[in-house]
Formats: sequence, structure tokens, C-alpha cells
Amino acid sequence: MLYPCKTRLLGLFVGGTALACAIVPGVEAAQSAKPAQPALSQEASTALLQMGQALLSKEFSVQVRTIRVSPDANGEPLHIFHTIDVVARRPDRLRVSVTGDDGGRKLFYDGKTAVVLNVGQNKYATMDVPDTIPGMMEQVMGRLHVDFPLADFLTDAPNKAFLTSQTKGKEVNTVTIDGAPYRHLVYSQPSGTQLELWLGNNEQALPRRLVLTYRSLPGQPSFIAEFSNWNFSIHPTDSEFVFQAPANAAQVALTPPAEKSGTSANHRRN
Repeated sequence: MLYPCKTRLLGLFVGGTALACAIVPGVEAAQSAKPAQPALSQEASTALLQMGQALLSKEFSVQVRTIRVSPDANGEPLHIFHTIDVVARRPDRLRVSVTGDDGGRKLFYDGKTAVVLNVGQNKYATMDVPDTIPGMMEQVMGRLHVDFPLADFLTDAPNKAFLTSQTKGKEVNTVTIDGAPYRHLVYSQPSGTQLELWLGNNEQALPRRLVLTYRSLPGQPSFIAEFSNWNFSIHPTDSEFVFQAPANAAQVALTPPAEKSGTSANHRRN
């Protein structure tokens, strides 16, 4: 399930915005509306399945250019641009570098420790995390109170991460982008989120474009991503995922994790 992030972040990041929030609108999650009857076409389901199988590759890198659009205090839409470089080695290595209008951030995950660095402030936070990429992301999101939809491309079942039992979806048409054919698909969720995906019209079905629109939120904020430079032939070494603190960098202590009680403790997906 995809939804916007929360932006409480212990003062570590510029304007209260984390590396994670650099790739998602900074607004609160909407309350779920009354569930609709599922209507997921075979084409829309098959395309996601093909995408999910391709993204389960052991090693890959990709560059993503994003725009998040959300209203300011006066209701005027603001557009924040970012460029994101991702290197992943399943099951337990990840490196993310973000540059954008609100500064630069980096994430290093070496299988045991996750480090988030604010480049402009030269400050970083470190935490012990589980030994899988999804487990690490859940821990980081829970500790920093953030969520980022692009994380769904890195789960153990990327196709399922985009769906709920009530999701509707269909294929709109086939379009040409830079000379190659892509399937334009649209999905809607009971929370009021509309998801559009442009997937390669081939067996891999790699994402080329992603548009999220949060229709139930004030101003209908949106998130746009364009994917390029997919590379499944890389062989990154362990050292590429190890954080090396820049000169004079300051480590910021995180508050202890909250105690789990009932259903309120974890920041979970719907």
C-alpha cells in the first residue's frame, strides 16, 4: 500500500525532511475510505507480476528523477525536484544517494547497520537493523517516522506491494517513450490514491514512469518519478555499502525505539 510520509525527524534533516521524504510528498496519510469492489484486470495484474519478477534480481542499479507536488501553508502547489541513484544487492545491501532542491541525503546499508547522512548539514544517524532490505526499510521508517513509496520496488514481492485486496486496475494503452513501447496502466485504491505506471512492453516490464495522486487529501498532492539507466549486470562489492564518515561529520543520536503495544506502535502499511 502506498501513502505519503510523515516528517517528524529529530531535527537531523533540512526542514524536517528525510532522505525517505525526498522521494514522496510530505503530507499525512489519508483515512481509508469505504472499500470498493475489486476490479483488477488480467492485463494489469500480469504486468505487475512481470515487473515484480524482474525486480527480484539479485543485483541492480537505477536512477530516478522525481517531482513531488504538495500545497504550502497558503494552499499553493510547490514542486520539489530530486535525482536518486539506487544500488541494490539482495538480500542485504543497499545504497541510495539523493540530490535535490532541499539538499542531499545518502543511505548506506551493509547488512547490519543503516546510516542516513544529511550531506548539507554533514550530520548522520546510525542504527542497527535486520539483515534484509525490507526489514531494514521497515526499521528505518519506524524509527524516523517516515515512509517512501519507492521502497515498494525493493520488497520481496514488488508486485504485491502495490496492491490491496480492493485495488482496481486496468491497462489504458501502449505508448512510445524514447522509441520504445510501454504499457500505460492505472490503479486506484480505497484510500483515495491513484497510481499510474508505465511498464516496458516486454517480459521484464521495468518501470519507466510512476505517478501517484492522493485524491482524498487537500490540494490532491502528487508524486512523479521517471526511471532510467536500469542495470542488472553490476557486481557491487561489500565495501560499496559501508558508510565512511566525511571529515568533521557529526553523529546525531536517535531516540530509543518505542515499545510495541497493541496495534499502535508500528508504522505499518495498510
